[in-house]
Amino acid sequence: MYPLSAGAIGYSRPRMTAIYKPIGLILGILSGLVSKRIFNFVWTKIDDEDPPKGTTEYAPWSKILAAAAVQGMIFKMVRVVVDRYGAVGWSYLTGAWPGEKRPDPEED
Repeated sequence: MYPLSAGAIGYSRPRMTAIYKPIGLILGILSGLVSKRIFNFVWTKIDDEDPPKGTTEYAPWSKILAAAAVQGMIFKMVRVVVDRYGAVGWSYLTGAWPGEKRPDPEED
């Protein structure tokens, strides 16, 4: 006797990517928290003062832009690493990749 697949019974399995969405949101929040801690650690190695914000009146532009660049780089890198390992783990557990298989081709 042949095992019945979900399509043979008349219903389809929910897409695993839709189930992954809440997990991706949680991973995004966690990556933000980790990124903030890493940035604060790195900034203490760069400067003794707290990192300036764009609204800090007496902060020089060079320090504001350096803080923004370092913070952006760290946040993006941590987010990509967490997203990638989350997708690899999801694929390992479910057998389905939660994102796209290949990047979209560029159109000129």
